[in-house]
Order: sequence, then C-alpha cells, then structure tokens
Amino acid sequence: MVTRSAHLDAVSAGHDRKRMLLGMGMGMVVAIAALVVAALALSGVSLASDPTALARVSVQPLGGTLEHVEAFGPDGQRVPLAVQGGRLTPLRRLTPGERVSVEVRVHRPGWLGWALGHERTERLTLQAPVAHVSEQWMTVPAGSAVHVSFEEPVSAVAYGSTGRLTHHATLHNPRSSISLGSQPATGSTEIAAAARSWETVGKPMQVSWFPQSHMTVMATIPASGAPISPYTPIRLTFSKTVSEALGSSHPTLSPSTPGHWRETDSHTLVFTPSGFGAPLGSQLRIQLPREVAVTTGGSALRTTSQIEWTVPAGSTLRLQQLLAEQGYLPVDWQPSGDPVARTPGAEAQAAVEPPSGSFDWRYSDTPHQLRAMWAPGQANTITRGAVMKFESTHEITVDGLPGPAVWRALLSDALAGKRLSSGYTYVYVHREIPEVLTLWHDGHTVLTSAANTGIAGAETELGTFPVFEHIPEGTMSGTNPDGSHYEDPGIKWISYFNGGDAIHNFDRASFGTPQSLGCVELPLQSAAEVWPYTPIGTLVTIET
Repeated sequence: MVTRSAHLDAVSAGHDRKRMLLGMGMGMVVAIAALVVAALALSGVSLASDPTALARVSVQPLGGTLEHVEAFGPDGQRVPLAVQGGRLTPLRRLTPGERVSVEVRVHRPGWLGWALGHERTERLTLQAPVAHVSEQWMTVPAGSAVHVSFEEPVSAVAYGSTGRLTHHATLHNPRSSISLGSQPATGSTEIAAAARSWETVGKPMQVSWFPQSHMTVMATIPASGAPISPYTPIRLTFSKTVSEALGSSHPTLSPSTPGHWRETDSHTLVFTPSGFGAPLGSQLRIQLPREVAVTTGGSALRTTSQIEWTVPAGSTLRLQQLLAEQGYLPVDWQPSGDPVARTPGAEAQAAVEPPSGSFDWRYSDTPHQLRAMWAPGQANTITRGAVMKFESTHEITVDGLPGPAVWRALLSDALAGKRLSSGYTYVYVHREIPEVLTLWHDGHTVLTSAANTGIAGAETELGTFPVFEHIPEGTMSGTNPDGSHYEDPGIKWISYFNGGDAIHNFDRASFGTPQSLGCVELPLQSAAEVWPYTPIGTLVTIET
C-alpha cells in the first residue's frame, strides 16, 4: 500500500510540471502576440488632407523614417513640396480644384522590417480647395460698404470687370469676408479668391449688389449709357430671379442686332452679339417686358423698362483702311502685323479699334494736288469722295457720311474680299487762261481738253468737290448775273460737283476762257470721253 502511494505521488508531480510548462508556453505566445500587436499599432503611417497644408503625413513611434515624398499634378508634372512637422506644402502655386496625387514612403527599423517589410508606401489623391462665394446677390443698405462672404476663409482675392481682374489683397490671416469698400448703389463685379496661400486665385464668380427696394432692381454691365463696341456682351442682373423679374419674355433690342440671349444663372441674362453685332454709330436700346428699378446716380432709383448704350461710329482710320483695301482710294494699305481675321466679330472690333499699318500711293505719278489732300486718320475730301462712290456702288443713299449702312456694307465686302475694279479717277481744272481740264485715271493722264469756267460774277468756286450727280443728259436752269432766268434742255454728259456747277458739254465757238455761269464746259467729244470716268464720288479740283 505504501509503495502504490509513492508511485501516484510521482505521477501527479509529473503532470504538474507539464501543466506549468504548458502555461509558461501559452504565456510566452500571448506575450509575443501582444508584442506583435503593439508593434503593428505603433508602426503605422497615415496620409490625410490638412486644413492649411496640402496634406499631412503621420508616422507612429515604431513606424520608421520618412524617406521619400513626392506629388504630381493631373498632367503628370511634379509638384515640389516642403515637409515640415509632417505638413506637405506645395512650393509652386496650385490652381483651386487641381487634382494632386501624393505618395510617401517610410523605411522601417531593421527588426521590424524583417517582420513587416522594410518599406511602407501610402498614396492619396486630393483636390486643392476651392473658395466659393456664399452669396452672389446681395442687398446693401445705402451708404454701406459692399462685403463679399466666402464659405471658408480666403488668403487672397482679386476682383474687377470681366477679363480685367486686379489683385487686391494677400491676407496673412485668412478671412471669410472681404470688403470691396464704397461702391455705387447698384453694381456687379467678378471676384476670384484663393483658399490657401499656396494657391492662385480661382475661377471668377459674378457678384451683384442692390439697394433696398420694393421693386426688382437691375444692374447692367456695361453701365447704362456707356459707350460699347459692336460686339460687347450685355449682362442684366436682377435682385430677383429672371422669371420673377421679367416673366416668360426676353428683352428686345433696337436697332435689330443679331445674337442670342441666355440665362447664365438664375438672376442673370446675357446677350451675346453675333454677325457684325450692334450697328456702328447707333443708340442701342433694350426694351424690357416689365418695369424695373435702376439707379440714376447715388442711391436714387428710377422705374423704367428701357436701357440704352451708345455704339460709337467706326474710326476714320479704319474707314480709310477698308476703302483702300477695297480700291476706293488712290492709296493701298498694309497691316504691320497679322491681317484682321475674316470673321464678323474681328471686323466689327477692328472698326472701333483699328490695327496699325501703313498707306502707300498706288501710282508713282499721282497728281500733287491729290497728294496734298491726303491725311491718314483724319476726315478729308478724298475720303468723303470714296465714301460717296462706295454708297453709289452699293445703292445706299449718297451723303458722304459713313453711317451704319455704309459700315455694314464695308464689313461685308471685307469678309468677301471684294475690290473695286473700275480704278481711280481724278479731274483738275486750271482757271488760268488758257483754261484746261485734265482727266487722270489709274496713274495716267487720259485726256487734256480746253474748257470754259465761270465769268466774272459767276466764277467757278475754287476747291475740291466730289461728283454727287451723274446723268447723260438733262435740262440745266438758273439765274443769270443780270437777274434773268435761263433754261437749257438737252445738255449732255453732266457731272454735278458743287451745287449747280457741273462738268458738261456746251456748244461754244471757242473754249479756254471764262464763258459759263459756274460750270466747266467742254466740247462735245471731250465731254463724252470724260463722262464715263466721272461717276458719283469722283473728285474735281478747281484751281487757279
């Protein structure tokens, strides 16, 4: 019995040792597992966006060493970065909304690298923040400054008219509201902002402000009454939505102008001209379907349904350039740079903003009288005669004034590349006895003929005049110096150039001395030869 008990005690002790060893093993496993979990927990790397920098990288105590950081824009171009305190800040300016891909690489310690890998890479794609205006249409009390608010603080702002924004502020302490200072009671501007100091200002947004009123208030760009080019878009912005302000109808323009209306947002209508745009030298008027309130200066409002702008006449210089290109002047014109594009918009814009270039005489032997009258950029008789010839050729009422109809026809011919083929004619008459008429055409003297000018008391006036009426035969009547009346039917080859004075045939026994009542009389054969060369617009010079 004693022997059996000792054996059982030995067996029991063996089991106890096994349990102890098993427990120790399990404890070591748990300890190792805990160590692995702790190592994993303390070796993390995270990459996230940041409220001031482009991104932030966080490396935990056992994470290792930040070894490599790089960023790329949407076009694959590298974006240089500064790394400070885990913040990744671009060293070149980004565009708001620009997509950037960031990659960081961390090198782990040797023992942890053996277990988890020597390197860990994190990638993040994000967008540069965009600063949005929180209110586009504002009511501003009289006398108050205009403040523009943003949905988040901004670091820089620029504002002004479309395409002409001016940088106004770089803010060391970003703000959510920017003052535009004192402004007209009603107005609009484009404003662009940067949410971060490392961004450029973003896409401009239109903001408008209005005084307090029980009616719909309207702001216009350009301002009512301002001069505009034929191709200037017209923007109407209302304090209420377009449908509330105008109903279902759009405004109408007078004179009729090709183009189209579109709603660019709920409060704004924009008219974009097409073709040649608004007629040059016109008063462009918009008729609204309903009355609105507009400012009249200061903060005062008036009720109206009509708004006007002035479209200036085309420049004299551009008028001469086009007339020269189309063969109506004795000069040619060449641009100093690229020629004006043959599009309606480009031609219309060039009419008020002429390109630079040079004029050259078409003929080496141009009469000195004609040369003396020419002045680029200045109204002169040569230009007036060319306009009259252009009007007659295009069946426009002849007055020598480049009105809207003349400009529209000029621009149309410019687009079509048309050029006059009949050449350039000039007539000059010497009153010195023997009196002579000279017909010059396209660089050559075509004819020299004896002529008669006016007698004493009815002298042919000195000067240069364009032909304004051109008829093969007619009746000429008037008053003699003694007060008696005359009426001569059947007068041939008449070209009126100054009041009742004309070049024409008249049967006389001789020519070369003053015999007429102011006209330039020619023998029949000479008059018949001269007449085809003297259409409306031809210049006639009477000199001593």
